[in-house]
Amino acid sequence: MNLYTLISASVVVVLAIFFSLPLLNPTYWLSLNLKSWLWIPIPSSSLSSSPVIADLVVRNGVIYTSDESLPFADSMAIHNGRILRLGNFSFVQELAGDGTEELDLGGKVVVPGFIDSHVHLIYAGLQMARVELHGINKKDEFVRKIKEAVRNAKEGSWILGGGWNNDLWGGELPLASWIDDITPYNPVWLNRMDGHMGLANSVALKLSGISNLTKDPEGGTIVRTVDGEPTGLLIDSAMKLLLPYIPEDTVNERREALVGATNHALMRGVTTVVDFGRYYPGVSAELPWEDFSDVYQWADASKKMMIRVCLFFPMETWLRLHDLIGKMGRAISQWIYLGGVKAFADGSLGSNSALFHEPYADEPHNYGLQVTESEILHNMTMASEKSGLQVAIHAIGDRANDLILDIYESVVSTNGMRDRRFRIEHAQHLAPGAAARFGRQGIVASVQPLHLLGDADTATKKLGTDRAQKESYLFRSLLASNALLAFGSDWPVVDINPLGGIKTAMKRLPPGWDDAWIPSECLTLNDALKAHTISAARACFLDNDLGSLSPGKLADFVILSTDSWDDFAAEGSASVEATYVSGVRAYP
Repeated sequence: MNLYTLISASVVVVLAIFFSLPLLNPTYWLSLNLKSWLWIPIPSSSLSSSPVIADLVVRNGVIYTSDESLPFADSMAIHNGRILRLGNFSFVQELAGDGTEELDLGGKVVVPGFIDSHVHLIYAGLQMARVELHGINKKDEFVRKIKEAVRNAKEGSWILGGGWNNDLWGGELPLASWIDDITPYNPVWLNRMDGHMGLANSVALKLSGISNLTKDPEGGTIVRTVDGEPTGLLIDSAMKLLLPYIPEDTVNERREALVGATNHALMRGVTTVVDFGRYYPGVSAELPWEDFSDVYQWADASKKMMIRVCLFFPMETWLRLHDLIGKMGRAISQWIYLGGVKAFADGSLGSNSALFHEPYADEPHNYGLQVTESEILHNMTMASEKSGLQVAIHAIGDRANDLILDIYESVVSTNGMRDRRFRIEHAQHLAPGAAARFGRQGIVASVQPLHLLGDADTATKKLGTDRAQKESYLFRSLLASNALLAFGSDWPVVDINPLGGIKTAMKRLPPGWDDAWIPSECLTLNDALKAHTISAARACFLDNDLGSLSPGKLADFVILSTDSWDDFAAEGSASVEATYVSGVRAYP
């Protein structure tokens, strides 16, 4: 055997052994003597002659790190809210001292604290105290809920609520006439689940001066009867005709809403949210700013923050945010980060206001609504980006997504290359070739898996089977294009529930369906977990501190109910047993 043959054979053997290693099998990683692996990043403090003593040692678990250099560990040491060391117990135990607390996981799976990439946190908290219409599937039940609310309300006070989805009772849109007889003395406003349509009763319409003579505002629609009379439904920017007449929520109500929403999020394992504020088409751009000063800064100063928030503000106020960052920096504290700015390109599928290249199958003359004019969007994006702000734009329909991709491409060609992490919020329906553009242009696809459960039937009805199958919720295609995929909920559109979203992304099985909707777009558990952890952190420039369980990062983690990684990977089923923020138990 000559030397060349011997070397070639040796290389083949080595490569065969390397590529056969079960790199995503936790048993493999947990069996290693991790102390001897020099490539593991260890803080310099832990290598000094007098190592820092851990406050907490977590042991005897299956710790999924979201860090490709060390996917799994069985123990970790935490000091001062940050991770000191990960590995096997003997390695981690070296940092324990007299005051170190020890947590035995009993074999349970641990994951990084979930990041929800799209919520409206205070608005969700306010909704928790209002008429709850999520899941209502009968007209009679819808009416009964309003009747019950009126019975408990003072005459003349507003009845507020939301979450209704007309597709659950067959698709018929609600009318003011459904509730006028039971609300003769109370104005009523009820948001559809997507926030892009709402129902007012006749008292509210009269109070706000909306009649058959009122013209549709730019980017909005007053739904009318064949005789031109308002039905009570207002879409997107048309809501601004009514919303100013609703009494403002008090500071105390908004502070209580933050507390309630935070507790609910922690119960679901969420330790960080990207909060887009109380901002929808037709709503005042001042509301997120009021919440920043009245609620978030108050909670931070009084040490009441229990969840991390990355705040986005209306893009029309970009200069104000730029000036604020110049004075305070992006990190106000370990709890509050100033993220960037947001705008709207279109509406929503359920309200028939998402913008498409082709008309709706159930409304042949309707292509949807462009909420903000192209030139305005382009100019605001250009100015925001030039000032160093991250930009996020809402786009659901395929035409809206193409429009924003074009704007982003134009801005880059003008302002030059840099790490922008432009975001498209929802990226729900994509025309052929659009998924590849996300990857090519480096765009963040901020998507909501739980929405597909309600949209599978809706999309087929509104777009037709062929269009719905080809362009809806293309998670796998986006990943294959090297796009950064970040998962969120859009709470209160749907409940905040990362584990539910992860299972949905894996299975894509809507209620009542026997087979997955577009099975080629299903994700693995690993891909779905990353979209709710490390990728979500990268999507808002927080990956230096959050998103993975790695030495030096903040010790936000979730203990799950399962002790079998294999079962979790196969079924995606688990529940939250405990949530820790900065190494401190926050739930239960």
